[in-house]
Amino acid sequence: MQVDVLLGMQWGDEGKGKIVDVLTPKYDLIARFQGGPNAGHTLEFDGKKFVLHTIPSGIFHEGTMNLIGNGVVIDPVTLRREINNLIEQGVPYKERLIISRKAHLILPTHRLLDAASEAAKGKDKIGSTLKGIGPTYMDKTGRNGLRIGDIETPEFEQKYRALKEKHLQMLERLNYAADGLDEMEKDWMDAIAFIQGIPFVNSEYYINNALKDGKKVLAEGAQGSLLDIDFGSYPFVTSSNTVCAGACTGLGIAPNMIGEVYGIFKAYCTRVGSGPFPTELHEATGQRLRDIGHEYGATTGRPRRCGWLDMVALKYAVMLNGVTKLIMTKADVLNAFEEIEVCTGYNVRGEYTEEFPYDHSAEIIETITKTVKGWNQEVAVDAPLPQALEDYIAYVEAETGCEIAIVSLGPDRKQTMLRDKQTA
Repeated sequence: MQVDVLLGMQWGDEGKGKIVDVLTPKYDLIARFQGGPNAGHTLEFDGKKFVLHTIPSGIFHEGTMNLIGNGVVIDPVTLRREINNLIEQGVPYKERLIISRKAHLILPTHRLLDAASEAAKGKDKIGSTLKGIGPTYMDKTGRNGLRIGDIETPEFEQKYRALKEKHLQMLERLNYAADGLDEMEKDWMDAIAFIQGIPFVNSEYYINNALKDGKKVLAEGAQGSLLDIDFGSYPFVTSSNTVCAGACTGLGIAPNMIGEVYGIFKAYCTRVGSGPFPTELHEATGQRLRDIGHEYGATTGRPRRCGWLDMVALKYAVMLNGVTKLIMTKADVLNAFEEIEVCTGYNVRGEYTEEFPYDHSAEIIETITKTVKGWNQEVAVDAPLPQALEDYIAYVEAETGCEIAIVSLGPDRKQTMLRDKQTA
């Protein structure tokens, strides 16, 4: 068996949680491979809405195991809050959730360092979610990190105190007060005790043994490809590898074990926080997209910036990830538009290009667009799609060389059109 991978093609918020939930019945294991509580995967079904930040989106399905992989960074307080929400809804998480021993822990002082670093940047801030993600990954690469497996060792509190002291010294140099740390620390330690009720596993063995046993595995990405630490719009990116290759290092699977790669994109584009956004709409049309699409961050609540579909960026993401099938979400948000713009190329320093620029944040990018006909009517999963929407889909397929296997026409899991029956 091979591992299928599902990830975002844009700047996150593409609807990954919903699609994982839709696809979960065909898989035995759903595995998150990077990111942390800066992710917000929204699912809606049976008249209820759920937002997951750390737990894989297959948690609501009986018979499917959910793994938080080694590439994820975990805030125990956030994880406990998510689990308590599941308990309130009667979801039996204990028999469906496991955590990699090699996943790193976000400390309270990581969150303070995140806030201190962002404050120090002033007008050059990158739009951090202030969840402590960046400082945690810095400790990971700096070989100072605290991991889930450390909780099981007698030296855990000693290791915690040593890392905390290092962080306090850094905060002092940044002239940033550690206000409220005692209360944060108590809550964190209580959460550490709580999550010890979840099985910790050597996840690289767990997932490879599952594959040997013929189990079907789906790797769930967080954020989006354009936020990748190496290939995104640096420095306005996240702290992990959000592209398909991150599934290998974030789960402990070999590259030749990758099967289908599902790339999710919105029928338009959005972005939260700072950073370049070539197709951003600053006038009434952008606000119209935001209002119709309810474009506010699931994690931060911040209004998302909105713009037209960027084919330069989409084709770049398809190339980086080796996408085999595309999934278009929020097509219904464009129902009321008579005309739709699509970015087909960039003009950078007077030269036309269809390549994603090296320094995406510094360049003044003029977008080259084409106008396509909108469908200007309601769409539903139990009716043929309007011809204009079929034409829009066909255009994206021709440009990317990838079939659009699923079209999402609303937030509920039932509002999903499976165009490729093998994906069902």
